[in-house]
Amino acid sequence: MFSTEKDIETAVLIALVTPKQTEEQTREYLAELEFLAETAGVKTVKTFVQRLERPDLNLFLGKGRFEDVMAYVIDQGIDLIICDDDLTGRQIRNMETAFQQRNKEVKIIDRSLLILNIFAMRAQSVQARTQVELAQQQYVLPRLTRMWTHLSRQRGGVGMRGPGEKELETDKRIANDRIAFLKDKLARIDRQAVTQRKNREQMVRVALVGYTNVGKSTLMRRLAKAEVFAENKLFATVDSTVRKVTIENIPFLLTDTVGFIRKLPTMLIESFKSTLDEVREADVLLHVVDVSHPGHEEQIQVVNQILAEIGAGDKPMILVFNKIDLYQPSPEMEFEAQEGNFSPIDFLKNTYLDTEKPKAIFISAEKKENIDELRQALLDLVKAKHFQIFPNWLEESNSY
Repeated sequence: MFSTEKDIETAVLIALVTPKQTEEQTREYLAELEFLAETAGVKTVKTFVQRLERPDLNLFLGKGRFEDVMAYVIDQGIDLIICDDDLTGRQIRNMETAFQQRNKEVKIIDRSLLILNIFAMRAQSVQARTQVELAQQQYVLPRLTRMWTHLSRQRGGVGMRGPGEKELETDKRIANDRIAFLKDKLARIDRQAVTQRKNREQMVRVALVGYTNVGKSTLMRRLAKAEVFAENKLFATVDSTVRKVTIENIPFLLTDTVGFIRKLPTMLIESFKSTLDEVREADVLLHVVDVSHPGHEEQIQVVNQILAEIGAGDKPMILVFNKIDLYQPSPEMEFEAQEGNFSPIDFLKNTYLDTEKPKAIFISAEKKENIDELRQALLDLVKAKHFQIFPNWLEESNSY
């Protein structure tokens, strides 16, 4: 949506350090936002950060800091400003107006809209495309209300309506009609999906879950021994992919699901309810973690929180620490490992194995390291569930 091979758009990123978000967290979120922009085909040129108690109601940033951003954007000919937090229609309108007064057209978007556009780029199935469009319409609707109210003052007086209000009502009616249509379409698709899942109820279901870009699709290729699209970009997978896998004559269904992310737009979670049903109705979860990412512990918390929100937080789970070949310990962890005469990766393993957390397996899906250990751990969980469904499985299989 943002760029072509011939014309790469440029962007500056803006974010706040607040009492709820430290400077270190803000920098990490901005790094992720830059990766999101790259995934959308946008080149990040510069980032701007300001420390505020709360976002400014009119310009998100303070007036002085926004002047700095505006001067840089105009001087460098930047196309796009991306904010790490949700913007209101009022903030977007005021920021765009300030640039227009300087004879500069700049697109102003936030993290949620950027994620929605990436989902729109990635969605392949009718279901995913419908889900994304519904989320986009739900995102736009409240911002229409704020963005057009300033026009309603053009013609005042009791019993009179300004042209802005008429335009607002028309836009709202169009958006609401489209939302109703998309919800009805999704309901029909969901009914078909429920029927398909019921047809698979006689098999154990395993779902791959985790933060975006942790290697779920690569791991699925290793376990299912089938071609599944994988790419080093955020949200490479939007549509769920289901494959039948057999380990030691025990069959089960393995599903690769959409990755989670911090500040995932609420409307996306709601729109992707049917896709998330694959997670909610799974018998076993493989929670895949990019152990090489410096913020992997926070990513685990983000995923666990979303799993709890959709009612899947208490399922049998294996914590799969992926990309051990890329793991670089922090200086503190490296020191502690040396003190205990451990290698850093062994020290990390002991940290998780000595707790009451889910069973932890350390692998490299790309390098095929410890895949057999994961298969065995997965087989143990799948087998237990399989024999609940088919208590006479051993007798029947031995009779052949």
